[in-house]
Amino acid sequence: MKTKKRDVLKLYMIWPFLLGLVFLLAAVYGFIRDPKTGWLMLGAAAVYYITAFVLWLIFRKRINRSLVHFGASYAQVQNQLLRQVSIPFAMCEEDGTIFWYNPAFEQLFPEKHSVLSSYFPEMENAELAKKTSYEISYKDQKYVLKVSRLEADADALSPLGEAGKEVNLFNVYLVDETDLVYYKRALEEEKCVMMLIFVDNYEEVMESVEYVRRSLLDALIERKLNSYVSAAKGVMRKLEKDRYLVVMKQQALDTLTEDKFSLLDDIKTVNIGNEMAVTLSIGVGTGSGTIQEDYQYARQAIDMALGRGGDQVVMKIGQEVRYFGGKSLSTERTTRVKARIKAHALRELIDSKEKVMIMGHPMSDLDAIGAAIGIYRAARFSGKRAYIVVNEVTKSLEPLIETFKNKEYEDDLFIRNDRALELFNNDTLLVVVDSNRPSYTECPDLLKRASNNVVVMDHHRQGRERIENALLSYVEPYASSASEMVAEVVQYYDDSLKLKSQEADALLSGIVMDTNNFVNKAGVRTFEAAAYLRRSGADVSRVRKMFREGLNDYMLRAETVSHAEMYLDDFMIGICPTRPYNQNQTTVAAQAANELLEIRGVKASFVLTEYEDKIYVSARSIDEVNVQVIMEKLGGGGHLSMAGAQFEGIPMTEAMDRVKAALSEFKEENQEH
Repeated sequence: MKTKKRDVLKLYMIWPFLLGLVFLLAAVYGFIRDPKTGWLMLGAAAVYYITAFVLWLIFRKRINRSLVHFGASYAQVQNQLLRQVSIPFAMCEEDGTIFWYNPAFEQLFPEKHSVLSSYFPEMENAELAKKTSYEISYKDQKYVLKVSRLEADADALSPLGEAGKEVNLFNVYLVDETDLVYYKRALEEEKCVMMLIFVDNYEEVMESVEYVRRSLLDALIERKLNSYVSAAKGVMRKLEKDRYLVVMKQQALDTLTEDKFSLLDDIKTVNIGNEMAVTLSIGVGTGSGTIQEDYQYARQAIDMALGRGGDQVVMKIGQEVRYFGGKSLSTERTTRVKARIKAHALRELIDSKEKVMIMGHPMSDLDAIGAAIGIYRAARFSGKRAYIVVNEVTKSLEPLIETFKNKEYEDDLFIRNDRALELFNNDTLLVVVDSNRPSYTECPDLLKRASNNVVVMDHHRQGRERIENALLSYVEPYASSASEMVAEVVQYYDDSLKLKSQEADALLSGIVMDTNNFVNKAGVRTFEAAAYLRRSGADVSRVRKMFREGLNDYMLRAETVSHAEMYLDDFMIGICPTRPYNQNQTTVAAQAANELLEIRGVKASFVLTEYEDKIYVSARSIDEVNVQVIMEKLGGGGHLSMAGAQFEGIPMTEAMDRVKAALSEFKEENQEH
């Protein structure tokens, strides 16, 4: 920088002499054309050079004195500006060593230190060249430390009294943002939050008490809600007999979050003789910036809470979703009004389309295929062509699939993905059973093609990922299985609809599998659905034969159970080994997980198995542990007592470590709670 400035100044000082070259060239040209002209031009050049030299001698010292005076004045002005500026300013080297600072910096930090990290611990090991700003704190004040590179030579630093070779420095200055941070936080805490509160089992609770006491129970529920909302300085309005709208500030919501929404447990203490406890579903919407969008978030959140079985809080903060509660079993609805409404809606949709395609989840099981067979029969009753998408028929499915390979059914009843995509058109209705996650369907590409022509029928709790914009969504976590739900829908589809015996067998096998022989989640409606299927021709003996397994599977399950280990005193973890002769790994793992629950003291069981480059986790519990919450930590989901997850691209040891980490985190959270 210094060299360039001096070169320019020298050039400016000698430019008259360089101009004299023009006269010399003219003299040379004159000698060529005419010697007299040449001598004349040479004389003029000599006069010019003598005059220029005399003037240069006279004015050189004056110009140098003026330049020195200007430089000194400029240095003083620069020095005064740096010293008098009110913003704390300093210069330091890349490692944070302080090179110079102004009085404002010295006044703010009277103690003298040689490095920035002595003033700001946040700057420890900081590399100034890689970041332009840092958020720091000093004596309860909030600052932003701005950093910019300053490359200067020694002379450029003369106002600071430094001399030496070219150095690489950094300007740092502090911007006090204490008030800005305070007002931003105050604005954040003061913004409105929309909340919807639904009483999950209002009708069932009211029916469980005497008629004259129902008004008192309703008043006690509302009083409990009012007390909770009033303590949070919110406003509550009753929308319907079992639905409430709440508006409160963000600060109050933060307090409720820290308390993990104790209202979920407090409301269960309301009891005047009712046989079942009152449970709530709460949807919270915030983070959008407008009240209208926050309300839409709250609507989406309450739908998710209900879809996950109720008795929980779902917070939708922008695109982030958080869950609280959900530790109790879903309340079974005794009324079938919803099933009848869904059945009529499904019939209208099927009647409006040319054909129907049904699919479940990858590696379909008896429940998915059983439910698909039920929808198939409904579509055929309406005179529509129907297909079931199945890519891989496992050993456990073969006995069921074989019963449909006869003259009564089309040869292409079961089709693969490529054929399904080929047959699908805009006049096709896609029905997804036993799954509500887009990525966990037999053919995700088919789901994308279907767009809005989708029906979802599932019994798994909804998670963050779910099928959006479905024409009809029937998700009931209290149901034991998708086959149970479809069996109910088929009953109300049309009084003339009759299931064939093998179709009734398929639906019953799905119920038997998901309830583990009517042991898990088997409610009143489960047995009613089984009774309907029995009347339709289902045979228990035929169904039982479908569940018979080979000797290899039996021995593999026994080996898995025998090598399982206890973890954290509550959980049993096992690995189902891979065998070349076994192609029923996931089913064996699920069966082993069920058997591990029979051990006294085991609250939940987890069995991992590797199949086709993926690791599958089967999680089971009875009623003390919500395995769905644990599996959601691993990217999976399911029910409170039955869930699963998948890993891809990692070894078994790492998968086991992830499961154990999720269990440790779950236990710590519950101990804190």
